[in-house]
Amino acid sequence: MSLDEFARRVGIGLKNPSLLQRALTHRSYINEHPEAIEDNERLEFLGDATLDFVAADWLYHHYPEMDEGGLTRLRSSLVRTEQLAKFAKDLNLGPEILLGRGEESSGGRERPALLCDVFEAVIGAMYLDSGLEAVFQFMEPRLQEAAETALEDQTLLDPRSQLQIWAQAEMNVTPQYETINTFGPDHEREFLVEVSIGPELYGSGRGRSKQEAAKEAAKNLLNQIL
Repeated sequence: MSLDEFARRVGIGLKNPSLLQRALTHRSYINEHPEAIEDNERLEFLGDATLDFVAADWLYHHYPEMDEGGLTRLRSSLVRTEQLAKFAKDLNLGPEILLGRGEESSGGRERPALLCDVFEAVIGAMYLDSGLEAVFQFMEPRLQEAAETALEDQTLLDPRSQLQIWAQAEMNVTPQYETINTFGPDHEREFLVEVSIGPELYGSGRGRSKQEAAKEAAKNLLNQIL
């Protein structure tokens, strides 16, 4: 299969195909083929930063109730080595990588770290060639599937995120939060927040900040419904 055919098959439509060839060129190949111009390490650097941003932006807009800690943990799961290597395997990138003989004989095409690096380099090439929007379109379905899998691990989620996912899945609505009272002097202020899902499901919580109170309210409502 030619590089152009491979690019079309996996949906990597680059105007400059030499960028894709560079993205697939491991440094071990350069060592054995001095006529080759450049390996993929600079593209890997660019793709790594691009993926971090794309994943963060996608999570920010798709999980509005998730706090910073949850977003950080989930982003880490989406861009970790094993996940990016899985993306690479799904694209069948392994056979297309240009490797030196030593790297080839040691199983480089199947090594997660190498596959991760190549996937990052491909994303870097896509960004240089077609811009950030092309990367978003390419990554969105992959991020969606990977996030759903990751979220099966409830340790990634705070109570507000858990409640949002349950409410959207079971009732197709988003929980609504309202601060209904405050207590104490300014330096010891407490907030009472109520969360509701439709007219019948609601819970309340108190905390030293609105965010803390909302989290407690979500936790109390989850205890009722789960």
